[in-house]
Amino acid sequence: MFLRSSLGRIQHLTQRHIKTTAAASEMSDSLRSTLVPNDYRTVESNIAAQTKLHEGKFYTIPPVVKKQLFSGGGFPKQFENQLKTFTETCLMIREPALQLIQYIQNTDFSKPTARYVIYGENGVGKSLALAHVIHYGYQNDFVLVHVPWVPNWMKRPKEIANASQEGFIDLPFDAAAWLLHFKNHNSKLLEKLDLKTSKDYIWSKRESTPAGSTLLELVEHGIARIKFASGTIMNLLEELKLHATASRCKVMVAIDGYNAFFHPETRILTDNKQRVSPDRITLTQPFLNITRYDWINGVCVLVVDKIGMTEGFMESYMPRYLLGRTGFEHLDPFVPVRIENYNDKEFHTCIQYYLDRHWIQKTPDGFEEQLKHMSNKNPYSIMQLTRSL
Repeated sequence: MFLRSSLGRIQHLTQRHIKTTAAASEMSDSLRSTLVPNDYRTVESNIAAQTKLHEGKFYTIPPVVKKQLFSGGGFPKQFENQLKTFTETCLMIREPALQLIQYIQNTDFSKPTARYVIYGENGVGKSLALAHVIHYGYQNDFVLVHVPWVPNWMKRPKEIANASQEGFIDLPFDAAAWLLHFKNHNSKLLEKLDLKTSKDYIWSKRESTPAGSTLLELVEHGIARIKFASGTIMNLLEELKLHATASRCKVMVAIDGYNAFFHPETRILTDNKQRVSPDRITLTQPFLNITRYDWINGVCVLVVDKIGMTEGFMESYMPRYLLGRTGFEHLDPFVPVRIENYNDKEFHTCIQYYLDRHWIQKTPDGFEEQLKHMSNKNPYSIMQLTRSL
């Protein structure tokens, strides 16, 4: 009897010890996983609250937000593939984007719309800086007018058609796809703002959008009737300018590859096999109009990129060269925002994050120094060089 009770007590104490040890081990593992990422991650996902203290760290975009903002484009293809491998979307908080967001926060929106031009060498992270700014705009109730990559329209259109305006080429499927992208970004905000059309829009003898219709109804008509999608975009952007000027909303225009609108030619051919210039594409004029400074309560963040040019026009990444005289004068005055390669802190953060995600699995002696010299701390080069490690 005594032996049985003693054995029972010992068993009970042993189980308690095992549970306590397991709990302590779990707590230690949890603490370790919480502490280690703090070197290169931040939990501060409110972009307006991100400061110099968060610079050089990664923050996470929730999957639902990523799907809403970037399912229609916005990330470079190789980066998008990397995100699938990582099973999460993280952006590094970098000084140029922080500075640009601070400019926007301090903007006097009663003044004509400010234009910011992001520029830099290939692979430095211009599109990701734009994505960071777009996320800020989404969090702060800006109506987003986002074009993920203008050169797609000029080089690889889904389909072309002769426009009703003589000498112009229409891209109906691309226009409808952009309207769907706009709707995904803004449908909830537009329902809340309840913005209405200022006049009747006559599409044909039987089709029209009467004055007083919601902007969502205008957008949905363009998606359903792709023949009128380009015209819908023109009217939609003019309506947004009117509403912003009347202080009914704030608008953020974010366009990547903006210089493609001013390239000497496209890869689109007419029936006579002549190359079409961008100013003869129906989608060009609406986005040039909304990047003028003849309206208020808006901000334009534009990326110029020499990858958006064709062979023979890639000598420089400077805005004056990429925009040409016409494009430069169209935007002047603007605020240039240069993106450069990683600094040492950003480079180290990137390596730590890649190790965490098992993108890099082997780190022999001298690895970081060798990679630093091979990549010149260029974000894209680092991503490519470490793929097989």
